[in-house]
Amino acid sequence: MIKTLLKSVREYKKYTILTPIMVVMDTLFFTLIPKLMASLIDEGITPGDLDSVYKTGLKLLLAIALMMAFGVLGGVFAAKASGGFAKNLRHDVFYKMQDFSFSNVDKFNSSSLVVRLTTDVQRLQGVYQMIIRLAFRAPFSLIFACVMAFTINKELAMIFLYVIPFIALFLFIIIKVAMPRFEKVYNEYDVLNGVVKENLDGIRVVKAYVREDHQNKKFQKETAFIENLYKRAYGLPILALPIILMFVYLVTIIITWFGSKMVIAHSLTTGDLFALVSYTAMALFSLIMLSVVFVNLTVSLASAKRVVEIFEAKSDIRNKSNPVTEVKDGSIKFDHVDFSYLGREDKLALRDINIDIPSGHKLGIIGGTGSSKSTLVQLLPRLYDVLNGSVKIGGVDVKEYDIKVLRDNVSFVLQKSVLFSGTVRENLKWGNQNATDEQIIEACKIAQADGFINEFAEGYDYFIEQGGLNVSGGQRQRLSIARALLKSPKIIIFDDSTSAVDMATEASIREGLASNLPGLTQVIIAQRITSVKDCDSILVLDDGKIDAIGTHEELLASNLIYQEVYKSQSREDA
Repeated sequence: MIKTLLKSVREYKKYTILTPIMVVMDTLFFTLIPKLMASLIDEGITPGDLDSVYKTGLKLLLAIALMMAFGVLGGVFAAKASGGFAKNLRHDVFYKMQDFSFSNVDKFNSSSLVVRLTTDVQRLQGVYQMIIRLAFRAPFSLIFACVMAFTINKELAMIFLYVIPFIALFLFIIIKVAMPRFEKVYNEYDVLNGVVKENLDGIRVVKAYVREDHQNKKFQKETAFIENLYKRAYGLPILALPIILMFVYLVTIIITWFGSKMVIAHSLTTGDLFALVSYTAMALFSLIMLSVVFVNLTVSLASAKRVVEIFEAKSDIRNKSNPVTEVKDGSIKFDHVDFSYLGREDKLALRDINIDIPSGHKLGIIGGTGSSKSTLVQLLPRLYDVLNGSVKIGGVDVKEYDIKVLRDNVSFVLQKSVLFSGTVRENLKWGNQNATDEQIIEACKIAQADGFINEFAEGYDYFIEQGGLNVSGGQRQRLSIARALLKSPKIIIFDDSTSAVDMATEASIREGLASNLPGLTQVIIAQRITSVKDCDSILVLDDGKIDAIGTHEELLASNLIYQEVYKSQSREDA
């Protein structure tokens, strides 16, 4: 796990190495200060030797100046190292997520991925900075302080060594008990993020049904649950500081008590007692720093596991060693295809699908809700892989193609049209980054989008808000169609993607496709019979199985499901 995370340090290794060096030097000069203070007291102030006071005072000021210089440099380098590490880690996590198949996204869910990319990475940034600073400062401070204390008086220095095993045992118990609690807290963050995302995505429905109070209660319930989990998780760690402080003050009192008697007996100088108390406090406070490091490591270990889970996730859709890089035509063949989202034979979404469609063919797909229409077409650009059988495009199994080549040749216009923040032109160029203005305008004319775009004052430079909220549903669908056409695909899939446009506009889109792209294979999923009746063939799906396939006239004469849909829609139109 550590090795995986450290791969994101990369160009910030220099600052990662320099930080501990600065910290050690800072600690070294910090450790010299009590010794110099002891010398100042015993050799200068007590005997009244001003010359010694000046000399030792200058040494003390130099040590303080160097300590501050190394401390500042250590802080600057640590900030650069941790900030760079977090930047690279976010980059690596985000890029890894781009390689995920739909099944990977289904496994993690989007709200969990957002938390891992933001909250978990931020937590790892903080603990990384703590490791390269405190995790070095604390042990070196402990070692230096112990060495200096033993050089002054071994008997008194042994006192604080007796408490170290008790503190170590206490920290071990904290880590052992707290770790599972923190894991539960961070998993619950995914649930909270899901509640927020669901509310924002469905804000129009919330407002329309006046359900703000219900959503507020749902959110408050989840936050209250997380609050209680946090209280239980931090219940033990918050005890670390006061208990260790209790040991610090107890040991300081004991050493001061016995040390004072030794000063009276002239077996210990006042300066040495001062230094000894300082080193004792320094050693025990270094244990506090270690406890802070351990607690934060415990807290962050759950985040580290969650981030590493993303790196270790294997996409089930990958290129073969020598993939095919050319799609010859838009012919489609499903050969005894079974598919399951769970990868199980007893949970099939599609069963024994057999279809053979020539290039340039127009296939309509119709069926009831839950009949797996969208599932079927998602197998074409290999968004999912089949469980049994094969899907072929251009006579080649889709698993043999280079994934980018395949998806560049299979355009997908989704049921829910998604636009991104940016200009109309920038959104359209998702289909082809190098598209010329002439190509963009031609695609928009075919998709019946050119008219409303020219009505915008900025035209193709009109800015689309996030999610396309400042354009209508029909406009989003037409822009999505134009975007898909710019890929110059051999197959285009319309997944109920003209549901928000009127029938006249839909007919114009179909006419434009037929006249401008006669060799394009079209797969049209629709709820309306009018959207598929002119297709070369129509596939009727029922519960993941092919119920019938034929032309509009053939199905109207022979297929019960098609007849029922046609009759119900005819009554609605009447």
